[in-house]
Amino acid sequence: MSEPSPTPVRRGRLLRFGGAVVVLLALAGYLTVQYLTGGPGVPRCTVVSGKSDGESYEFTPEQAVNAATISAVGTNRGMPERAVTIALATALQESGLRNIQHGDRDSLGLFQQRPSQGWGTTKEILDPAYAADIFYEHLAKVKGYAQLPLTVAAQRVQRSAYPDAYAKHEPDATLLAAALTGRSAATLTCQGPAESTPAGGTDSVRAALVRDFGRDVLQEAGADVSASGASASPTAAATASPSPTTTSRTVSVPVSTNAAGTGVRQRGWELAHWAVANSSALHIERVSYAGREWTAESIDSEWGTSDANGGSAAEASTAEVRIVTGQ
Repeated sequence: MSEPSPTPVRRGRLLRFGGAVVVLLALAGYLTVQYLTGGPGVPRCTVVSGKSDGESYEFTPEQAVNAATISAVGTNRGMPERAVTIALATALQESGLRNIQHGDRDSLGLFQQRPSQGWGTTKEILDPAYAADIFYEHLAKVKGYAQLPLTVAAQRVQRSAYPDAYAKHEPDATLLAAALTGRSAATLTCQGPAESTPAGGTDSVRAALVRDFGRDVLQEAGADVSASGASASPTAAATASPSPTTTSRTVSVPVSTNAAGTGVRQRGWELAHWAVANSSALHIERVSYAGREWTAESIDSEWGTSDANGGSAAEASTAEVRIVTGQ
């Protein structure tokens, strides 16, 4: 009498192994989605189109902070919105808007710049403000970049092995640039708990403003930023504005035109959206501008109406951005 065939046993083991692999892959996919887009209870940010066409882009607070830095450095250099769109699309492709410390060969940071190719030292490239500034420095040398297809302009700076890859990020980068440059008002929101790292209150907000917009965002207003230990980012000077005021939890930033030549209202929304983008990292609870207010505790996290800026005249409501911290 022959022995029973082992085939059913092997088949059962293979099925169990295959099932385990499927479960692990599904779990990995779920965790990846939660990390990239934010799940329930996870902080997340959203930018929507100002054209009411239903277009939107959802991203993490980490990505929001980096995107806001890229935009601020660009406008303070006097670069147009198109340049900011090109920079954001490039960073979306190269790093997913994350300041990563690895890449192909010695590539690093938001734009995967290489120390060996003259982009700067490792420390410099891993500073988002520096990385953005040197990207714009190279972009400005591309003749007619604003009229070129985004892929062509980005490729002349990056010299990537996959030049067409930038194109798929143009719609999201366009939405981000419109909001972060302030052209599209009240279109960027963030919600969810703040990061667990200790907050520095108004000092941290002031230091971060200097980091992204340059020392002149406060110093030209007559404020002394040396106490915060902040150093100026390598960006162009902004136009002078009235002196900002700071209370125990509130920073009121006066608004004037910026180096890119945008008007007061657009500059105000640029600063307001910057504050919201940094809300998780800096423990910002409320941002008010032009009669509108964003609150971190709001369920829908939308911009509501507010008279926090004081005065009934429209001109008075655009004179400053008020940032309220958790400390």
